[in-house]
Amino acid sequence: MSDLKVFRLGVDGRDVELRGSTVALEVELQRRVEAGMERMLGIRFLASEYPTGPWHRGRVDSLGLDENGCPVVIEFKKGSDSGVVSQALSYLTWLKSSRLEFEALVWEKLGEAAVESVDWRSPRAVCVAAGYSWHDRVTVGELGRRWPIELVRYRVFDRGLLGLQLVEPVVAPGNTSAGRRASMPAAVEVVEASVASVEVPECLRALYGELDEVLTASGEVETVQLKHYIAYRRLRNVASVIFRSSTQHRAVLVYLPLDPETVELEEGFTRDMRGIGHLGTGDLEVRIASPATLAKAAVLIERAVQEV
Repeated sequence: MSDLKVFRLGVDGRDVELRGSTVALEVELQRRVEAGMERMLGIRFLASEYPTGPWHRGRVDSLGLDENGCPVVIEFKKGSDSGVVSQALSYLTWLKSSRLEFEALVWEKLGEAAVESVDWRSPRAVCVAAGYSWHDRVTVGELGRRWPIELVRYRVFDRGLLGLQLVEPVVAPGNTSAGRRASMPAAVEVVEASVASVEVPECLRALYGELDEVLTASGEVETVQLKHYIAYRRLRNVASVIFRSSTQHRAVLVYLPLDPETVELEEGFTRDMRGIGHLGTGDLEVRIASPATLAKAAVLIERAVQEV
């Protein structure tokens, strides 16, 4: 993991590096991220210091529901505490065993509609700390999709600046279970076998395989399989993908978190989705029906990856 460097343009026209530091108190970091959690991480805040009961013996720093409807536990450490990963894993096991309790909390804080959107296929944990050891990154890489834990490194700078950086896990050679799939399956991997998953139509499989390569070209985008769509995300969603395979309409629809007013809309290719209900997240719809439209869409996809 490379160190995050931040520069400010000085009065002499030269860049001056801002020296990052850590917070004096852990609670300072926690309260700041909780206040801006949806903007920073794409997670709606639910509760702080939530008790896990006598068996797990602790309190989750923060609980939330992400933009895909997945439950999330968030743990904070002001320094580089090697215990943050094991603590997050413990609270993730509590979360998976406390569905009714969590959904009751969602009902109380966000309402009935939010409860109906809860998706238990990919509950996850997010750690926010000053740094992580090699062993932390290897552990997270080996846990793979079954126990998804994300490592976020923070730094604070002068004038109230806060930097967040997603840390790549280390995946052992030959271990494909923790990384991306080696090939596109007919149906997206199911986390719980008893629950239906998104089907990739045969007629769109080749096109989707090419789209997947475009979306993950940066090497920093994770694929999350959900009930109604496939999410591609970094700290937040960069794209949501659904399929249309009727006789009249065969296309892959991609929803990007771009302001439609900043895009020259083209009928049959891009559409402003603000105020229009749809699956997935993002205000700009991009319709991909051929390699030619995928080539045009790649420019918008790259922009979404860079801006999120």
